[in-house]
Amino acid sequence: MSNTAPFQPAASWLDQPRAYSGVRTRRMMAFLVDYSIVLLLCVPAFFVVGLLGIVTFGLGWMLYAILFPLVALPYVSFTLGGSAQATPGMRLFDLRLERLDGERVDVGMGAAHSILFWVAGTLTSGFIVLLALFTPRKQLLQDLLLGTVVVRRS
Repeated sequence: MSNTAPFQPAASWLDQPRAYSGVRTRRMMAFLVDYSIVLLLCVPAFFVVGLLGIVTFGLGWMLYAILFPLVALPYVSFTLGGSAQATPGMRLFDLRLERLDGERVDVGMGAAHSILFWVAGTLTSGFIVLLALFTPRKQLLQDLLLGTVVVRRS
């Protein structure tokens, strides 16, 4: 019984409509900020891959094909799985990722969330974003599949 007590306030917050006020717009803006940061992080990674290609006689240059996901996946995984349960863009817009079961979001969940977003977005040509218009908690497909929700922190 004492194991569920710390998660009661979070569960009650997840039931409050104000937890989802403006989440769609804030989430889109956070996405733009986060992927701008990822693009900036790709600049030094570009040079590292270039040097790696020279050292490996050109083999390392094949990493250019997956450079963006190679940078984005750890960025999203470790920031969502961190203590804030939010990427820097999400923190900027006062958002955090919560699990519906009350547990903390870990690095694996952050990675799964990111991978499912990109896979579902690719397979549905980006129409997964429209799903947030019809779900009561403004969840996207990866949120529904993983049992997570994005809420306002305050």
